[in-house]
This record gives sequence, structure tokens and C-alpha cells, in this order.
Amino acid sequence: MIKNRLTWFPACSLKVRAVPLLIASQMAMISTAMISTTTPALAMEGGKLPLTIERMNASPALAGTSPRGLKLSPDGLRVTYLAGRKDNQSFYDLWQMDVKTGESSLLLNADKLATNELSDEEKARRERQRIYGEGIMEYFWADDSQALLIPASGNLYYFSLVDNSVTQLLIGEGFATDARLSPKGHFVSFVRDQNLYVLDLTTKKLQAMTTDGGGAIKNAMAEFVAQEEMDRMTGYWWAPDESAIAFTRIDESAVEQVTRNEIYADGIKLTEQRYPAAGKNNVDIALGVVTLKDKAINWVSLREENSKDKSKDIYLPRVDWLPDSKHLSFQWQSRDQHQLDLQLVALDALTKPKTLVKERSDAWVNLNNDLHFLKQQSAFIWASERDGFNHLYLFDLKGKLKTQLTKGEWAVDELEYIDETAGWVYFTGRKDTPIEKQLYRVPLAGGKVERVSKQAGMHNPVFADNQSVYLDYFNSLSQPPQISLHGDEGQQLAWVEQNAVKQGHPLYDYAGLWQIPEFGELKAEDGQVLQTRLFKPVPFDASKKYPVVVRVYGGPHAQLVTNSWSEQDYFTQYLVQQGYVVFQLDNRGSAHRGTRFEQVIYRQLGEAEVNDQKVGVDYLRSLAFVDANNVAIYGHSYGGYMALMSLFKAPDYFKAAISGAPVTDWRLYDTHYTERYLGHPEGNEKGYEASSVFPYVKNYQAGLLMYHGMADDNVLFENSTRVYKALQDEGKLFQMIDYPGSKHSMRGEKVRNHLYRSLADFLDRQLKSAK
Repeated sequence: MIKNRLTWFPACSLKVRAVPLLIASQMAMISTAMISTTTPALAMEGGKLPLTIERMNASPALAGTSPRGLKLSPDGLRVTYLAGRKDNQSFYDLWQMDVKTGESSLLLNADKLATNELSDEEKARRERQRIYGEGIMEYFWADDSQALLIPASGNLYYFSLVDNSVTQLLIGEGFATDARLSPKGHFVSFVRDQNLYVLDLTTKKLQAMTTDGGGAIKNAMAEFVAQEEMDRMTGYWWAPDESAIAFTRIDESAVEQVTRNEIYADGIKLTEQRYPAAGKNNVDIALGVVTLKDKAINWVSLREENSKDKSKDIYLPRVDWLPDSKHLSFQWQSRDQHQLDLQLVALDALTKPKTLVKERSDAWVNLNNDLHFLKQQSAFIWASERDGFNHLYLFDLKGKLKTQLTKGEWAVDELEYIDETAGWVYFTGRKDTPIEKQLYRVPLAGGKVERVSKQAGMHNPVFADNQSVYLDYFNSLSQPPQISLHGDEGQQLAWVEQNAVKQGHPLYDYAGLWQIPEFGELKAEDGQVLQTRLFKPVPFDASKKYPVVVRVYGGPHAQLVTNSWSEQDYFTQYLVQQGYVVFQLDNRGSAHRGTRFEQVIYRQLGEAEVNDQKVGVDYLRSLAFVDANNVAIYGHSYGGYMALMSLFKAPDYFKAAISGAPVTDWRLYDTHYTERYLGHPEGNEKGYEASSVFPYVKNYQAGLLMYHGMADDNVLFENSTRVYKALQDEGKLFQMIDYPGSKHSMRGEKVRNHLYRSLADFLDRQLKSAK
């Protein structure tokens, strides 16, 4: 999935006083908006030191202590997390908090682990996982809470909490990836050289569970589109009783092999990559089960015997064991993504799967991670958008619907935890507002939904395995990420990291100028409501006119207009302090608003999205303090695509555009993402052509800056070079900045400093030079 990886997530909203909007006749589609002409609201108390670009990216992190990798130990006595160092926010050590005392301490210094260069496979996997940094990046608890498995630089370490000893496990030669502890902690599994291995922690015996991996054959590994687009980062799954492992075997032979140039400052690296571009071949995938006792492998039939659809050109997005370890479920998805089936198979009848649930759509069926099989009854919970919004349903094991647990014109984000004993289902969702993520619960038997979380903002809970106690990773526009421990009804039990912005906090000296945006609503051409937020300059003078930067993402499965803390907003805060208005609008096609809102883009991209951004600019033109002649648009990834399409298709709306790492021709992007929205190229040639930027290049007048990482393995550099050539052939002047060695995420303090200084300079020259 192409995401704006310059954004380090969180997102949400504050309720702002509504002010009537005077509607001009030419702007009939704009509704009442909650935007005032008063002085901007300050987010926090603190110093009024101007924010600099260098400080945005320096250590310690402006957000303060912002732990990641939150977990509760299985016994519920410790909270563990990864925290960056004060002198290097990207180097992580493992920390703990004693739940009883509330005391925090360093659990394991990453310096105790050997650090080696990552393999190319692991680098790519981390890029897919959005994992950036050094030191300890992953860890896994043993079932008895007495030990941890820590993968680091291809090695595996066993950390005993009994004597605080660290032991490097003997796993043979080579680089271990996707390592984890088995469910009961008796084994360690990992992938090496495209085969699955298991290490017995008692006997220290290492066994290869598969042996035919190599070349185009990969065992227990997720294929490219599974990692990038399906949110499936693994290719194997332990049975709960540790008796067997389900795994995928992928054959990439039919996938087109391309030579990709990764351009670095000191040379060019030629990378052979099997990339499944839209309309081209995918991998051939099989699902097997290997038993630990004898290493016997048996293969699963992926369709029922009487099924008319025997196509092998399919996706396998999810695999889940049932609690009894005797049954395995998997989700079968058609290549066009109009069909998603939940299949169930018994281990003694792997060739006879049964379909439990069928999901169908004339556009596409979204995937989720909300399938959960109950332990105390023969039933499971399933999430579906069948009524237009993502909601939770309870089915029995024959696939019969027992009850719809949630309903209404709002969306569930994720199923978080099920307390079967107390009879509660906990989930996050948007019941109160689409711009906040709250924690709720509903009776397992069905009934009234209760809100559990208290604060306005974004709540990302992490529950204990066996009790209704959870960690709340919370953030909002006025609160950098903080972590607290809560009980089953939301009552706060302890702080893990309060992260209060007070004297001594990295943000404190700058907090007095930090701005809260004003939220509003506009209407799209079809009457659907569009959420907006507007940041005013500081200081603000309502009698002056200010240039505007429209910051956009605009693509599916993302949302910018939220009440959240985000690193992306650092540059926004910098811009408002430089005298800019910054405006954001979540156009149709973006997330958390239901299928009608999202699926408007089906079979043609860049049309409804651009029209909605034009609605936003029409609204901006109605504001007395906006300089309507100096409006720029800026986005990265899908936002980069949106910036190009907006400038090319609506040059009378935007004076300038900044396009970062854009997709420019969707035939260059992968199958699962692209065909979900545009269909197969052979069946929608006009849609692909209309969704490309190239038919509109001739409309370009002036004011374009493009940038791209020259080692980008997601949105390939070719997307930008094709635009460079097209503009040059048209004799059109533009600017470009390409970064040797940078991937899609544009990571690194020096890279980011140069990038944002360049963007700020470009905006000043484009929007302020005539003043």
C-alpha cells in the first residue's frame, strides 16, 4: 500500500465552535464550516521559541519519550516497550515498568547484542513493516513470562529474566528472519534461505521443516503484495498446541523479473526483483501443514470440491488456527477482489475445505484482521462492510449468523480483545466522530455499545492475553503520545509514560507557538460530507491576506483530518510560523467513512479526489484572510500523485505544487493495490489512461517541484523520470530534487533537513516572491 511514510501516524479532532459560512452562488456545494476568523488556538503552555527545520528532525525527539512495541507480559506483572535514546531517537533499548509499583527501568541495553548489516531481504521486510531504527526492534515474550526472544541483525537472542543473562542461540549460518517463539515457548521458529526452521529450546536441536526453498521457491515467506498491500508480513502460523505449523509455499517463476536500479551517491546497485505490476502475473501460492513430530507435509485444497472457481490466480490474505489445533481457517480472495471467502478445513481432511462466510462487492472487498474464534463456544467474530460500514458479526462454526454486534453509519477500526468469561467484546471505532479513534465494548451476546476510553483523540489499546487490562497508547493534537494502564471499564490504573509537556520536555520551549487547527465540514458534488482542518498563521492578523499550502494524501486507507499527534504536522507548525495558512481536506476515497464514500474512486483515480480538493480551495477563496492567488498543494506518495493531478487538471486553482515520490502511471504499480481500485488493465484501458498523469501534462503551466528517493523499491523512481521526460519534451520548466540511496520513506536526519529546507524555499519563492 502506498502510504505517506513521511507521516509517523496517529490522527483525530477537537470540537470547535461552528461559525456560519457565507455561501457565494458559485460555491453552492459548500456547507457550513467550523472555521472562524479569530486568533488561532494554542495547543499548550510553554516557551515561544520559533521552530526550525533542523530541530524538527534532531534528537531528542520533539514528541518526548515516545515508546513503541508495547506489550504486557503474559503474567500481567510487567509492561515492556522500546524507547529511543535521548542522543539518538532512532536507537532503541528495551524498557520495563513494574505494574505494582509503577517504577520504570531499563530492562536490556541493545549494546549487549551484536549488530551486523541487515540482509537485503530483512531491509525490504522492515520497509514493508514501516520499521525504522537500530538496536532492539522486535521482541517476544515466553508463555511463562520468564524469558524473551529478541531477533537482532539476523541473530537470535534468548534473554532470561531469572538471571538477566543473554544467550545467542545457535541457529547455524545465515540470516534469520521472521523469528518468533512458539505459543507455549518451547520452540523458536524462523526463516533462513527461503526455508522454515525450528529450534527446540530444551534439546537445542535445529530442524529444517522445509528443504526445497531457493530461487523462485519461497517457503513460509510472505510475497511482495502480501507484505505491501495485505498487511500480512509472515508466511507461517503455529498451531496453538505446538503440534504443527501451517505455511505458504510461493512460486515466483511466473512473476516478471525486472532489473531495478538503486542509485546511491557512490554507485549504482542493480537489483533483480520479481515485481507483479498491474495486469501481470502473481505468484503461485500453496498452503501446507507440517507436523513437528515427523516433519510430514500435507497440502490444503484452497477451494471446495464442488466449487466452480478452480482458478489458481488468487490471493491468500489470512490464515488462522482454531483453538482446538485440529482445524485451520484461511481466507480466499479472487484476483479482482470482488470475492472474499472464509474457509475452514480439518487436519484429517485437508482436501475438503468448507466455506463459512462469503463476502461480495461490485467494487472491492476490504481486508481486515478482525477474525477471532472463541474458545468457550463454537462461534467466531467476523468483520464485514456488507451494510456499508465496517461492523462486527457473530457466526457459529457452520457459518450461520447469530447476531450483528455493532451497527450504524459509523465504522469499526479493529477488534481489540474478547473477554469471553465476562462476555464483552472490545473494539476501536468512530462511533462518536470520524476524526477520533475511541475504545468501545459491546456484550458478546449483543446489546448496547459502551464507550470505554475517556479523552478526545486517538486511542490505540494493547490488551493483556488473559485479562481485561490494557495499555492505552494515546495522542491528540495537544498531547504527544503517552501511555497509561487501564482496567476493564477504562479506569486508569497507572502511568507508563505520561509524557507531559512541561519544563524539561523537548517540546516545551516551542509549545507556546504550537497551533490547534479549526475543524470544518464541506460538501462534495454528490452531497457527501468532507472533513477539513485549517491551521492559521502565528501571529495572525485577520486584516491581512496569507498564502496557503494545501497538504494532501487523498488515497484509500488513510486519513489526515484527525485529532492526532503526527510528525508530519511539525512541518505544518513550521509553515504557520512562517506566515502560511495550512489546509487539509479528506476527499472521497479516504478511510473510515464507509463504502459509499470510499468506493467513489472505483475504476478511475484522480477524478473525484481532485474535484473534492477544488471544493476545499473554493471554500478557502471565501475567507477574507486567504490570498486566493497564492495557493500551493503538497503531498507525498498518493499525495504526490494528487499534487500532480491537481496542478495538471486544475491549474486555475493551484499556483504551485510539491509532488513527493508519486505514482504517475498505475501500470507501474503492483497488482493487489492497483487492480483493487482500477480493475485489470485489459478490462479498463480507459480508466488506466484517465488515472495516469500523462494525458494532463500539456495543461501544466508553471510552479512544480518533484522529489523522489533514487532507491525507492515501492513507488519506483521510473514514475518520476517519466514525468521529467514528458515535461522536458513539452518544453515546460520545473524543478526536481532526487535523493541518492533514499527509499520511499525518505528517512535520515540529513536527508529530511535538506528536503524540508528545499520545500520551504520553494514555497517562499512561489507564493511570497511577488509580495
